[in-house]
Amino acid sequence: MSSDELTQPAGDHVDPLRILNEGEIDIVGRMPWSSNATFLVTVRSEGDEARAIYKPGRGERPLWDFPAGLYRREAAAYLLSEALGIGAVPPTVLRHDAPLGVGSVQWFVEADFAQHYFTVQEQLPETHDQFRALAAFDVVANNTDRKSGHCLLDRNGKIWAIDQGLCFSVDFKLRTVIWEFGGEPLAAPIRAAIEQLGTSVPLQIAALLEDDEIEALQERASELALAGCLPKDPTGRRYPWPLV
Repeated sequence: MSSDELTQPAGDHVDPLRILNEGEIDIVGRMPWSSNATFLVTVRSEGDEARAIYKPGRGERPLWDFPAGLYRREAAAYLLSEALGIGAVPPTVLRHDAPLGVGSVQWFVEADFAQHYFTVQEQLPETHDQFRALAAFDVVANNTDRKSGHCLLDRNGKIWAIDQGLCFSVDFKLRTVIWEFGGEPLAAPIRAAIEQLGTSVPLQIAALLEDDEIEALQERASELALAGCLPKDPTGRRYPWPLV
């Protein structure tokens, strides 16, 4: 993934994963409106400097329906996006030597933050294939919190998906704003990748999840690949709140 695609001024031929994994992290400030502690940071490595979002485990609020360690799910979501070949989640790594302890560090995407799923989906039909792919990702990941504002549009017209901490639950409880494509067929490459996940989950993903979560992921992948199309929500109850 190139630095142009990620729209950060970090120099030529930048490897985001190298910077995120090896760079020195400095906290710039806390991100507003976040349920858990979330920080904007700078990461510097070998003369390159980039912005990133740091979510330390110690800053998570306890949840009754998710175990501690949401930061691991952020990293697992990135790896799942890569395994599906859709590249929708910004590069995300785990850092144990971050300023406030272990947590996820995700490449910061320069985006038009006035735009979100509802505005982009309505105004830019050329993005619809990206949203179809993201909808499939959310089913496999069992995303319980795909808000409209979690879909970012960068200056190159690419859609990026952020805030995947509430994913991979064993119980199916998909909550998403992306329902406009329900019933439409999966693109062949994505369907093939999803079918493969039903057989085998990459070790990097499996290492971040519990055994029963891995089994549930495989079941969702197998069912979605067999159906061959995106699900519908006839109840209208599978939307997150707030919507944006």
